[in-house]
Amino acid sequence: MQKNRTPRAERPNIPDYGIPESRKGLLPWTWAEQRLKKSHNYWLITTYPDGRPHAMPVWGIWVDGAFYFSTGRDSRKARNLANNPNCIVCNERSHEAVIVHGRAEEVGDAERIRELGKPYYRKYKPWKLDPEMGAIYALRPSFALGMYEKKFQSAATRWKFA
Repeated sequence: MQKNRTPRAERPNIPDYGIPESRKGLLPWTWAEQRLKKSHNYWLITTYPDGRPHAMPVWGIWVDGAFYFSTGRDSRKARNLANNPNCIVCNERSHEAVIVHGRAEEVGDAERIRELGKPYYRKYKPWKLDPEMGAIYALRPSFALGMYEKKFQSAATRWKFA
């Protein structure tokens, strides 16, 4: 299990949008985590073997600094991740967007799956996080972006994970 870690906040490189160089107004990581925890639906972006993007909504939970979700073992998402584990997950509220880039890896530890099953069940009752129903993945972030529409220019933030 990966320990929760606080990433380093900085400005994203978004030319021509008036993003200041100053650190004033950067969003705290807690802002992003709140949105990742509270979202009901998420967008998962993977790539086909030929490089084309593939986006699908998924359910999931943000726990201990990672996004956990499941999908059928033969689903397009699972086949894409087997070919290329690099992916992106986004919360459902685009006016308070959190865009997490990272790598997904299948979770095989039965005890960890049982631990994750508790918050998953509380969130999506009566559904359970069941490895018999599909593979369970952990998306570990490398960096994330925060875009707060009301304060876009002053609040645009990029978080880098060590």
